[in-house]
Amino acid sequence: MKKENFEIGVKNMVCNRCIKVVKDELLKNNIDFNHVDLGTIYFNQEISVTEKDKLKILLEKEGFELVEDKESVIVKKIKTIIVQLIHHGKEKPEYQNFSEFISSEIGMDYSQLSKLFSEIEGNTIEHYIIEQRIERAKELIVYNELTLSQISYQLNYSSPQHLSKQFKQITGLTPSVFKNIRTRKKLDTI
Repeated sequence: MKKENFEIGVKNMVCNRCIKVVKDELLKNNIDFNHVDLGTIYFNQEISVTEKDKLKILLEKEGFELVEDKESVIVKKIKTIIVQLIHHGKEKPEYQNFSEFISSEIGMDYSQLSKLFSEIEGNTIEHYIIEQRIERAKELIVYNELTLSQISYQLNYSSPQHLSKQFKQITGLTPSVFKNIRTRKKLDTI
């Protein structure tokens, strides 16, 4: 793949459907790009101010936002790493916890990342991870292919009881009650 020279962050682009929508809009509007990944559009060269304004309008129409300031780009990267780990099967070394992995992926001290994330999001990285893990648990519960023990193992919980406790704290429901109701938030609304 050709090396990208320029990238633009896109807020709320957290799933493969989102990537497809963004790609389709870029193609439909003849905006030249290299590729699209979770939360980012890559270009071979910097786009003009006119193209950037056009892109901003197109993305907003689809429920996305351009991420333009440096701090927001870092927060977007943190969220993308977490979503890839929890929802898309990206592997992290077993010896690393989330904070070490995020810090190594971004190349910044975790305390700086944590402070920045909290300032911009009004939420901690740890709570965001819990929310994402619960959303993934909800998805797996709805699929009805794994037991709660298997789900807790897959999501790296210490026990099914720990998963159940966090599940109830976040959703207000036990996993078994949720299984009967089967409601989920869309990833891009979290």
